[in-house]
Amino acid sequence: MSNETRDTIFIGKKPLMAYVTSALIQLANLPSVHIKARGLSIGRAVDVAQIIARKTENAGYAIGDIKIGSESLESQDGRTRNVSTIEIEVKRNN
Repeated sequence: MSNETRDTIFIGKKPLMAYVTSALIQLANLPSVHIKARGLSIGRAVDVAQIIARKTENAGYAIGDIKIGSESLESQDGRTRNVSTIEIEVKRNN
């Protein structure tokens, strides 16, 4: 498993707190994690980052860099379409 995979959490359709718990477990061992999502999951990724930053302020976690972009994907009917993406860094305060 590469380092890229270990410090990255991909947001999908699981319950919100499953991603929050996963991120907090990773943050116990790593200085930062990246929360990535695309399309309709972007709002959930923002919620995960906000929950970690706001509810665990005393633990010293904060939101770092945020990157937005788009990817070209081929839809089921064969056409190419652009899907929005977001990557949010959550890190420990020093």
